[in-house]
Amino acid sequence: MGSLNTNVLESNLGCGLNPLDPEEFRKHGHMVIDFLADYYRDIEKYPVRSQVEPGYLKKCIPDTAPYNPESMETIMRDIQNHIVPGLTHWQSPNYFAYFPSSGSTAGFLGEMLSTGFNVVGFNWMSSPAATELETIVMDWLGKMLKLPNSFLFSGNGGGVLQGTTCEAILCTLTAARDRKLNEIGRENIGRLVVYGSDQTHCALQKAAQIAGINPSNFRAVATSKKTNFGLSPESLTAAIVKDLESGLVPLFLCPTVGTTSSTAVDPIGPLCDVAKEYGLWVHIDAAYAGSACICPEFRHFIDGVESADSFSFNAHKWFFTTLDCCCLWVKDPSALVKSLSTNPEYLRNKATESKQVVDYKDWQIALSRRFRSMKLWMVLRTYGVANLRNFLRTHVKMAKHFEGLVAMDKRFEIVVPRNFAMVCFRLLPPADDGENGSADDRANELNRKLLEAINSSGLIYMTHAVVGGTYMIRFAVGATLTEDRHVNLAWKVVKEHADSMLNSIYS
Repeated sequence: MGSLNTNVLESNLGCGLNPLDPEEFRKHGHMVIDFLADYYRDIEKYPVRSQVEPGYLKKCIPDTAPYNPESMETIMRDIQNHIVPGLTHWQSPNYFAYFPSSGSTAGFLGEMLSTGFNVVGFNWMSSPAATELETIVMDWLGKMLKLPNSFLFSGNGGGVLQGTTCEAILCTLTAARDRKLNEIGRENIGRLVVYGSDQTHCALQKAAQIAGINPSNFRAVATSKKTNFGLSPESLTAAIVKDLESGLVPLFLCPTVGTTSSTAVDPIGPLCDVAKEYGLWVHIDAAYAGSACICPEFRHFIDGVESADSFSFNAHKWFFTTLDCCCLWVKDPSALVKSLSTNPEYLRNKATESKQVVDYKDWQIALSRRFRSMKLWMVLRTYGVANLRNFLRTHVKMAKHFEGLVAMDKRFEIVVPRNFAMVCFRLLPPADDGENGSADDRANELNRKLLEAINSSGLIYMTHAVVGGTYMIRFAVGATLTEDRHVNLAWKVVKEHADSMLNSIYS
C-alpha cells in the first residue's frame, strides 16, 4: 500500500479526476461485485470468528492517508489481505452466534440502489418517492404481520423505518414521556418509571437514560424458569403498585417477543391489560422474532398487540434485509411528531404546510435519513410472502433438528424451550469430575471452556447467555447460506470438543 510516485495533484491541478465518473463507476462497481460474489462463494474457507489480535490492523496500514490517488486494484488487494482476516463472517453458513444478520441478493441490490441515489429524505419535498415508498412498504409489512388497522396509515397510525431497535425505543419512550409530562407537569420528570424485565434488551435502559429518566426509576422486573423467563403480569403489577405507593408515576412498559438471551416471549395481552389499568405506554420489542410472525403458525406470539401503543422488529436480523432496517409502527404518529419535530424556516415548504404529506424527520431522532425502504421493497417483491415464510420455516426446521441431536445425547441438556430458530443448551459436568464448587458453578465453567474451544477452532461460531444463573450456549440458526449439512457439522464440532474436554477430566 502506498501513494503513486508523482505528486499528481500538485503537479497538475487540472488533472481531470472526477469522483463520480460513470464509466469509472461501472468498471470499479463490477470489480467490487465480482469480489463480493467470490467472497460469498468461498466464505466457508474463512474461520467464522476472526482470529486476529487487538491492534493487528495498525501494523498493516500506514499511519497517514495517501497524498495521491491509489488504484482500485491496490485497494482491493489490501481489503483481501488485511480487512477480510479481521472480519467475523456474519454471512457464513457456520455462523450461529448472537442473532442472525441475514442478507440476500435483493437486500444488497436495494442497498446499492439506495446508496447510488444518495438522497437525504428528511421530508416529503426532499425526495417524494423515498417518503411515499416507505409509507406503502410499512403498510404492506403491517398487513403481512396482521397488525391491527390502527397501526397502519390506512387506519390513522403509521410505520417508519428506523436504524435500530435502540432508536425505536428511544423515540417511543420520548413520546410517552412528553405525553405524560404534559398531564402532570414537566417538573415531575424525576417521578417517571420505566418497566421491562431482567431479560429485556439493554436498549431500554439506555433509552431511559437518554430520555432523562432517573436511573433509580428503571425497573428490570425479575423473571424465573417457572414462566420460561417471560415477564409475569403479577410481577409487573406488584412493581407498579409499589411505585405508586412511593409517589412515583408509571410511564412505559417494554415487553419482548424473543428475548436476546433465550428467545423468551412475554405475554403481550395480559401485560397490556395491566398497562392499560395504570396508564402506561406499551412498546412491543420483537426485534428478532417479529419476522417469524408473518407465518400463521407463529402469529399467536404477538396476540394482544392490538392493545399496545407501538411495535417494532428488525428486518436486518432475520428478514434478509441488510443492516440497518428497524420497522416501527405507532398508533398515534402525532405523539412522535409533537416530541421530535422542529420546523426551521429553511425547511418550510408548501407540501409540509398542506398537512397532506408525511415528513419522516419528525418521526426520528436525526434530521437526515437514508432511503431504507428501497431495500425492503426489493426484498418483498423479489421473494414474495410465500418464499419469505418458507425461508423462515427452513431455519426453524434446522434449529429443531439441532435440538433433537442435543436431546439424544444425555451428556447435554436443553436449558429453555425453543420458540423459534435458536436452541439454548449446555454440557452437563460429570458427577465425579474432582472439581470443587457446586454442580451449577462447575457446569458453568465447563461450558465457558467448551464454547471458547469451539469458537477458537474457527469452524463454527456461537455465543452464550446466562439465565437464572445458568450459563448456556446459544445456537441461533438464521444465516441465509446455512443448510442442513452445516447444522450437522456444528453438532459434530460440539461433540468432538465435548469428548476432548470430558476425556481430559477423566484422564
